[in-house]
Amino acid sequence: MMNLRNMVQGLESDAVALELIAHWEHDQGTLKFWRASSTFVYAVKRKRKTYFLRFSFEQETPLEQIEAELEFMQYLHRHGFPCVIPLPSVNGRLIESVQLPQGRYSGVVFSKADGVPLYEVDELPCEAWGRSLASLHTLSQAYEPAGGRRRSWREALLFAENVLHRHPHENEAMAELARVKAWLESIPAAEEAYGLIHYDFQTDNVFWQEKTKQLSVIDFDDSMYHWFAMDIAAALTDQLEDGGPEGEAQLRAFVRGYRSVRPLDEAMVQAFPRFRRFAELYSFARLLASLENSELEEAPEWLDGLKTELRQYCDEMRQDFSKPW
Repeated sequence: MMNLRNMVQGLESDAVALELIAHWEHDQGTLKFWRASSTFVYAVKRKRKTYFLRFSFEQETPLEQIEAELEFMQYLHRHGFPCVIPLPSVNGRLIESVQLPQGRYSGVVFSKADGVPLYEVDELPCEAWGRSLASLHTLSQAYEPAGGRRRSWREALLFAENVLHRHPHENEAMAELARVKAWLESIPAAEEAYGLIHYDFQTDNVFWQEKTKQLSVIDFDDSMYHWFAMDIAAALTDQLEDGGPEGEAQLRAFVRGYRSVRPLDEAMVQAFPRFRRFAELYSFARLLASLENSELEEAPEWLDGLKTELRQYCDEMRQDFSKPW
């Protein structure tokens, strides 16, 4: 989640989106707001075909991180992994930037994924879902970027630490940070178990094509260097939290599909809940940062409701920090 003040400014009158989309060929009058969370996303048409403009505030997402993300996506696509791809602008660039009074924004236009999001599928194809992530990890294991590198779990924890220092009353979160950091530092980062992961391989970012029985993937903007098991644990958030027979069956099917492509140590499967502790802590820090300096004199109607929702999420996460390891 981006800082809420930046969200309000970035959405105002669609000014940023209109400035950026002017760098790509598109059908005039088709730009429409889609969503805003960690980035801004607008749908747009070109020759009646749908594409998506995604942009972010450079102060929150540095340009070199976007470049590294796109390089990884292009690598995956070249090697046959079905994911969306960035489209060049009229200037031949994959990333365009605009300067506005509130700051600088960088945008990318992506193709639309084929199929429907997994959450719209009646019977979740968990084995195919697991196979797809395993295929991504196999390619990641051989990946060596030509340009800059994406951040790692260490930078994510450093970000969390910096946020928590601005909130010194968050004692439970600081204690959780120390536990998570010590645990991750104790795990060997073996080549077969560690690499650049998607980090958000959940059902809203994975699209199912019924005819081909294939999956197509979007949204690599959270990708980072981490253990591959973290990617699985993040993908299976709902199943791990479910605790019921259906969630357990889906988890087993996903792991079965994953293991049909590449090995997965049982110790890593048992560690899924601890990897979830990393994800919860990192999400908590991002939510705290999003709420900072978010008091605005002239705020849109939706802002108060969103702030209330985010504060409720933070309260729920605080309760989890005291749970035993």
